[in-house]
Amino acid sequence: MIEALPDVPPARQELVSCALGAALAYDVPANILLAMAEKEAGKPGQWVKNSNGSFDVGTMQFNTTYLRDLTRYGISAADVAVPGCYPYLLAAWRIRGHLHNDAGDVWTRAANYHSRTRRYNAAYRADLMRRASRWTTWLDAHFPTHDAVVETNP
Repeated sequence: MIEALPDVPPARQELVSCALGAALAYDVPANILLAMAEKEAGKPGQWVKNSNGSFDVGTMQFNTTYLRDLTRYGISAADVAVPGCYPYLLAAWRIRGHLHNDAGDVWTRAANYHSRTRRYNAAYRADLMRRASRWTTWLDAHFPTHDAVVETNP
């Protein structure tokens, strides 16, 4: 777990630490996962019915249609609905699949988490890009990286 971050409200500490851990675990860009977690804005135990009869479940609003692939591993909707980091890990797994397997630019592939339907994807994509840009600025301020320079003896 990441230490408390003073500029992140207590109610969002779990979102930040869980999203960062899941992004690292599944090699998903942290700014994208943070933006999605913010955008989805679900709550543990939350079920939202979609027009197609599926449900979006939990903090990451994980769609129940994706659970068909996970039942063979014993993962159920109840697992997605729990509080804590597990829903973020499942979402990162799914996002990684979109990023590695889907067509289009990285933002379109990431927005497939929400919908592959062009008009829904485009709206989600635009908002995702805006949010990810803000998260990039935040990440750069909190987690600076440094290039290692190896000095050689002459």
